[in-house]
Amino acid sequence: MTPFWINTVAGTKLPIMFDSLSDKLESVFKKLRGQGVMTEDNIKEALREVRLALLEADVNFKVVKDFVENVRIKAVGTEVLTSLSPGQQVIRIVRDELVAIMGGGEDNSLDLAAKPPVAIMMVGLQGAGKTTTCGKLGNLLKKQKRKPLLVPADVYRPAAIEQLKTVGRQLDLDVFESSSDQKPLDICVSAMKYAELNGYDTVIIDTAGRHQIDDFLMNELSELNEAVKPREILFVADAMTGQEAVSIASGFNDRLTFNQSGYRQTNKICRAW
Repeated sequence: MTPFWINTVAGTKLPIMFDSLSDKLESVFKKLRGQGVMTEDNIKEALREVRLALLEADVNFKVVKDFVENVRIKAVGTEVLTSLSPGQQVIRIVRDELVAIMGGGEDNSLDLAAKPPVAIMMVGLQGAGKTTTCGKLGNLLKKQKRKPLLVPADVYRPAAIEQLKTVGRQLDLDVFESSSDQKPLDICVSAMKYAELNGYDTVIIDTAGRHQIDDFLMNELSELNEAVKPREILFVADAMTGQEAVSIASGFNDRLTFNQSGYRQTNKICRAW
């Protein structure tokens, strides 16, 4: 499973946040480019500034520690120190490590290789943007020649069901009929049967959120997980959540039993915040 989805609708400041980090790193790189000879001392100084830039961007301190150490080990190698452009070599190492933290080089595509209809369950706190993300995901899958069905299973938030219907109309996506007086479990079970009978190959379930993790929410999600057996569980977080996303995602992960592949990816992405 692929249980983490950074929502850039709810977190509209994401580009600004990365711009700020980019500006600080560029300042460090500018100094490195001007170094004709690279020594362990000026590499250490550059990494100190990189470390500060990452910490100011709310990157988890354990991630920063491991990141800086990995870069240091590679940067002080003989090949780098004796190269014609040592500054550029160090910049490349920093870039490669940043890409690795964000899951670069891994297959982050959805695993939908199963007998249809394949269920995808969206989870996360209230206000994270699960409903709009359901629409974005459904639209993406439609472009990939799949036939998705959106399922409004949030019966607690006022107008949540109507919001998903509106998103569906705007994107020309079908939305399963449900009402706030139904139980989420009944809605999802009925939606899976409806999808099977009507040729939908993907079911995207919009679940309820809370302002914080609680037993009621987790018990409900656990019931849905057991009944629907989603192929993918996507944890949606506001892009400005910061490293608090680590503990929130872990709370969902502990109760929803992500498989090994999904758990690894949760850690891979969450560790960067």
